Amino acid sequence: MNETHDLLRMPEAAVEMPAGAKRVRVSHVWEKDPDEFYQEPEWCSRRLFAEETFFGDIWDPCCGSGTIVRNALARGFKAYGSDIANRGFGATSDFLAMRDGDWVNSVVCNPPFGLARLILAHALTLKRTAKIAIIFPTAQLNAAGSNDPSRNWISGAPLKRVWLMTPRPSMPPGRVIAAGGKAAGGKVDYCWMVFERGYDGRPELRWLRRDEA
Repeated sequence: MNETHDLLRMPEAAVEMPAGAKRVRVSHVWEKDPDEFYQEPEWCSRRLFAEETFFGDIWDPCCGSGTIVRNALARGFKAYGSDIANRGFGATSDFLAMRDGDWVNSVVCNPPFGLARLILAHALTLKRTAKIAIIFPTAQLNAAGSNDPSRNWISGAPLKRVWLMTPRPSMPPGRVIAAGGKAAGGKVDYCWMVFERGYDGRPELRWLRRDEA
């Protein structure tokens, strides 16, 4: 299970406090999802598709409840989704076990972060996949580009652009959202890493703002 998805806390209790007294915070930490199924806010992919150019069909191999696919369709793309578990949207399949799919041109996903390295490597084996966008914890970029070969998986990849998402998106377990819960109080910063086949320059850093038209 991945420890980097944020821990959500409930709002402070509405309690009358004596003057000068410290407020006691009543909080709740969500239990980690056993399948690492965490759901990003809708705006994360909606804003990405508004700012980033993609090619041809879009495939989300970690589609969860289908947010990325729906936003891609809304932008006029042909889009498809699959997941290793049946979450009520898309096909049920293991992306890492799939062979070359000539029809897929772009892969866009919010993967289990421990599998991000494998998902990128596998996506690059698909002959016609030109572009790959992955949500990732910003703080882990340092380790992913370190001098330690066992941890470094970014330096040799065609990383073209990093989109820092602001405000910080909160990503609760998908079951919380399905039950009507609300995402709030995120403690982890996230970004989109965008890889483009054949790119060999330095990555560009940009900000992806939720409220920007």
